[in-house]
Formats: sequence, structure tokens, C-alpha cells
Amino acid sequence: MRRGVVLAFLMLTAALAAVEGTIVATAMPSVVASLGGFEYYSWVFAAYLLSQAVATPIFGRLADLYGRKPVLLWGIGAFLAASVACGFATSMPMLVAFRLLQGLGAGSTMTIVSTLAGDLYDVHERGRVQAYLSSVWGVSAVLGPLLGGALVERAHWAWVFWFNVPIGIVAILGLRAFLHERVQRREAQLDLASAGLLFLAIGSVMLVFTQGAAWGALPAGALLALGLATGTLFFRRQVRVTEPLISSETWNDRLLLLANVLTFAAGGLMIGLITYSPTYVQGVMGYSPTVAGLTLTAMSLGWTLASVAAGRLVVPLGPALTGRLGGAFALLGGLLYLLLTPARGPWWVALASLVVGFGMGFIMTTTIVTIQSSVAWQRRGTATATNMLMRILGNSVGAALLGGVLNLALGRAARALPGGGADALARIEASLTPGAGATVDETLLQLLAGGLHAVYVGVFVIGLLVFLLSLLLPRGRRLA
Repeated sequence: MRRGVVLAFLMLTAALAAVEGTIVATAMPSVVASLGGFEYYSWVFAAYLLSQAVATPIFGRLADLYGRKPVLLWGIGAFLAASVACGFATSMPMLVAFRLLQGLGAGSTMTIVSTLAGDLYDVHERGRVQAYLSSVWGVSAVLGPLLGGALVERAHWAWVFWFNVPIGIVAILGLRAFLHERVQRREAQLDLASAGLLFLAIGSVMLVFTQGAAWGALPAGALLALGLATGTLFFRRQVRVTEPLISSETWNDRLLLLANVLTFAAGGLMIGLITYSPTYVQGVMGYSPTVAGLTLTAMSLGWTLASVAAGRLVVPLGPALTGRLGGAFALLGGLLYLLLTPARGPWWVALASLVVGFGMGFIMTTTIVTIQSSVAWQRRGTATATNMLMRILGNSVGAALLGGVLNLALGRAARALPGGGADALARIEASLTPGAGATVDETLLQLLAGGLHAVYVGVFVIGLLVFLLSLLLPRGRRLA
């Protein structure tokens, strides 16, 4: 098997998820302007992340039991079918439903791609190869925002979903032709009960964050209790069953435990930028979708550069030092977002995104290489899936929590307007149409800017948490 050719198609597969993150975020203001339903804005991201979170450990376990190749090919196919459906959505609830299905397919891509990279290369090569995969986020996300902005301005927002289809087809054909593996299948059952508990736990907590303030204390309290109860049952079950969805190895080792928790926090920081930066640049500053996309491109560039550096440094320096570099950049980037004002312009947003990208590159590359170098092949898929799950859970909780912060801040500000601000959200939706910024009154701009500033306070707090967690990484460990 030619490893270089296989790696090229794995990188192409990784591009599906990489493009998806930034191209959809860039197009979302135009999607809301077309379909309405601004209150569902965060759920377009949260639904995708929720289903991806549940699917990730399932695909990781299936890959350990039946091999990486068949599971990956089925996942790519499901992702492409849901992408086509997203483009035909005629309402925001319909789009949310299709994104839920799309997330199920996406659960296989990054997990199994990263697992295969760990299979094909040894520990001394693994950092370099994982850096290549991380660089896909840079290259794809540089193209994603630009392409997303161009498609929104010159074609239709549906093409931000349909663009994935030819990439996925080429990836499927290439992997079928060049990826060969010999797998000794083991008799084991997939723990679907754990998957159901995980879905209930994540979904309940996300509903509390996004809708709890609107629904009232009693429903929010009941959902939170359900989330805590099902989450507790899930983790207890992982200890008892012989084939858990989440590998116990990664929780018994302090370094691996901290690596997963750090990944979780970094995932929350990342989603705050991807979800809300385009809205700030377009809705508050009044720039085009293309300019908004370029601000996210800066994060991708920083991620790529830091991933390459981390891939070279993690073995000689150890995971603690490289992880702390990432934590320091994450904190600085969160501070820059906290200081953001409309007068600072999109260049400030790009600078803040670049710095956070440095943090993501160091953290994500360090954690995945550390985990893959510490487990055997039979558990590598599950261990990798656990780390990916923590990133997705961080994305999910971050999207839901920050979405709840935005909805709460906008709701309070709108009620203070004359007439209670009954049409404030509708006017915000209209303001997100490309070229409409100049027609929006100053009061509405201040309302949206205030709501997004509340989000960036949350982003700074998450950045601080990432930094503090990175300080806890044990310094004495080296990878071999």
C-alpha cells in the first residue's frame, strides 16, 4: 500500500469537515436573511455538532471492530446525501433537521482519518503527519470562507452545501482503490444503549443553554436534571461494560485525561469564533460576506502554522510545553476578542482569529499525537474517537452556551426598546442581507453589537480556562 497516496486521499476526506465549518459560518447571515428564523441560528451549528458527537464514538468503536475503510466510506456517503438535502431546505427548522443528519455522517470523517494516520505511521512520524492533517483545516478553510462569500454573493447559499459533493466522490473513489487493510474481526456488540444515553445527556444540556431562558425555570430545570442523570448513567455504564464507547484507558492516565479535557475547552473557544465572527463583521461592521470569510481565514492560517510547529516539537519537548504554548495563545486571542469594537474594523477580528488559530494548532496536534502514542492498535480508534468526541462536545456546549448568551442579551436589550422591540429580531435578520448594512439604524446596530460583545466575554472566559488547563499538564512525560 502506498502510504503517500492514501494520505493524500485522507487529507481530501478531512477537507470535507474543514470546509464545512467555515463555509457554512460565512453563509449563515445570508441563510437567515433568506429563510428567517434568527432564533434557530445557533441550532444550525448545534444540531450538526450534537449528532456528530453521538456518532463519533460509535464510528470509532465500529472501526476497531470491523476495520477503518468500510466505516469511513459509509460515513462519507451519508455526509454527502445529507449535504444535498441541506441545500434544498426551505425553512430554518428543516435546515436544522438536515444538519442533524449531516452530523451523523461527519462523525466518521475526522475520527477515522486521524486513526488511519496513526495506523500508517509510527510515533516519530505521527506528529508530522497529524500536522499535515491539521494543515488541511488551514488550506480548506482559506478557500472555504472565500468560496462561501463568492457563492453567496454570485450564486445561492445552497451551493455552500452542494460544493462538498464532488470532493466526497473523489475521496471515496481514491480510498476504495488505494486503501487496503487486513482486519481480524472480533465478536463484540456495539453499545447502543450508551449512545442513547449520550444523545439525551448532550441534547438536554444544549436545550437548557439555548432555550432555557425563554422556556422558564421549571422546564429548564427539568432538562438540566435529565441531562445530569443520563450523563451520570452514561459514564457509569462505560466503567461496567466490556466494550465501552469511550475508552477507559484515556481516563485512567492523568496526562490523557487532561489532554481530553483541554481539547473540550479548546473546542468551545473555536466554535465561538467560527459561529459569530462573520455575523459581527457583516451585521455590525457592515462588510461583505467575503470580508467576513477572510477574518476566519486568519484563524486557519494560524492553526496550520502552529500545527506544523507542534508536530516537530511535541516529541523532543514533550506534550506539556507545547500544550502550554497553545494555552497562552488561546488566552491572548480571547482577550483580543474581548477588546473588539466596531471601530477597530475587520483587521482586528483577523488578528484575534490568527492568535486563536495558533492556540488551536498547538493544542489539537499535541493532544491527538499524545493519545495515539499511548494506546495499542486495538484501542486506537476508540481512543481517537474519544478525543474527537471531546472536541465536538466542546463545540456543542460552546455553541449552545454562547447561543444562549446571545439570545438572552438580545432579548433583554430588545425589551428596553420602544414598543418592547417586537420586530427587533426581524430587523436584525434583514440587516444580515449582503449590502443592507447601510440601511440599518444605529439603535439596531448597537443592540446586535451588545449581544455579540456578551458572546465575546464568554469567549474570553473560555480562553482563560484553556490556559489554566494547559498549566496542569504533567511536565515529566515524553512520547516514545
